[in-house]
Amino acid sequence: MTVFDDAIPAVADLDPDLLKALRRAATDVADDGVEFYVNSGRRAPEYQNQLLREAVSKYGSEVEAARWIATAATSPHVSGDAVDLGHSDATTWLSEHGAEFGLCPIHKNEPWHYELRPEAIDHGCPRMYADPTQDPRMQQ
Repeated sequence: MTVFDDAIPAVADLDPDLLKALRRAATDVADDGVEFYVNSGRRAPEYQNQLLREAVSKYGSEVEAARWIATAATSPHVSGDAVDLGHSDATTWLSEHGAEFGLCPIHKNEPWHYELRPEAIDHGCPRMYADPTQDPRMQQ
């Protein structure tokens, strides 16, 4: 799915300002043949909890899983404030130009994960956290 797939709730239910910024950026780079594919957008709390359980099983502990998956209570995906993009050409382009649209990578270990930071348009993206365990928003 792309950032223009309004029939897909994971895209349509993103924060309207985040979606608008994604669509502006995608339109800006479309002439270069780059498309913004959404691997994961807004998530239902139940789905977020399922992802967390799967991560605990995969990584062997809640502590290790927390480096990759937030709880439903803290995940910006559940609130519609985050998007995971596919295709490295899109994330490479965003890593260089995303701040112009207020789109910023947040965690160094997740180069596909972007959130809206409107202040980045004037000041650049904030320093990234190593992983979600270093992000104060992820603490319960």
